[in-house]
Amino acid sequence: MTSRVVTVAVTAGGLLSAGVLTAPAQAATLPVPAITAKGGFVMNYATGKTLFQKSADVRRSTGSTTKIMTARVVLAQPHLNLDAKVTIQKAYSDYIVAKGASSAHLVVGDKLTVRQLLYAMLLPSGCDAAYALADKFGTGSSRAARVKSFIGKMNSTAKTLGLKNTHFDSFDGIGNGANYSTPRDLTKLATSAIKYINFRTVVKTKSTKQKVTTKSGGYRYMTWTNTNTLLGSYAGTIGIKTGSGTAAKYCLVFAATRNGKTVIGTVLASSSATSRASDATKMMNYSFKK
Repeated sequence: MTSRVVTVAVTAGGLLSAGVLTAPAQAATLPVPAITAKGGFVMNYATGKTLFQKSADVRRSTGSTTKIMTARVVLAQPHLNLDAKVTIQKAYSDYIVAKGASSAHLVVGDKLTVRQLLYAMLLPSGCDAAYALADKFGTGSSRAARVKSFIGKMNSTAKTLGLKNTHFDSFDGIGNGANYSTPRDLTKLATSAIKYINFRTVVKTKSTKQKVTTKSGGYRYMTWTNTNTLLGSYAGTIGIKTGSGTAAKYCLVFAATRNGKTVIGTVLASSSATSRASDATKMMNYSFKK
């Protein structure tokens, strides 16, 4: 009598038994989005888990996303009085003209509160407002010394936050070649800044009308509109900051919450203002599904 042998083999692909192959159902693969930006990074705000990355640790110019750190340094000041008044100096408007910089159109002699200056800096990306804050919160007997001191605070904060690929040489992103960060570092910075309720309040504001005191003691209204087009166009957007420049191209640090999940990320060196918003949208759509 001849015995019959039946071979049963378990393989990685499934169960092979008596010549029959049964494969388990495969989960659908989520396609990774293609972005025009040279660098990008997104993470889960609550857990810190990386959800998307592209050249996430390559140092690049940051443009006005630098102002996130400017705000972060201001908000971390001990005994901060957001209602303290700051007088707008001619040096701030002269700087705007000399640099061809983005402006909140602050008027020399007007008095604005620190809170108003944060709106003026973070919504229309006013470099004049950034200058005013650096001058106010730096230390020293001259304006140059105070600004240098403030930028020193920006760099020491970067070190404290563990931003190893970040350096600032300006308060607004108009640097001298040594103003750089990475998508991962900027996202970490934004994660730190957004813990401040006043930062969150400002960066999610689409537009604001503020009453400021004039040199003569009267008042005028200033209206500032946010340059972040995701506000109002991408559901759940909660900020954060745009940036652009010859070296920086088009940048955007962004955050949004959907169904209780918050994602936060950065695109650096995108090809246009439209593309940076499109890149961020693709990255967030992908990240919310992960």
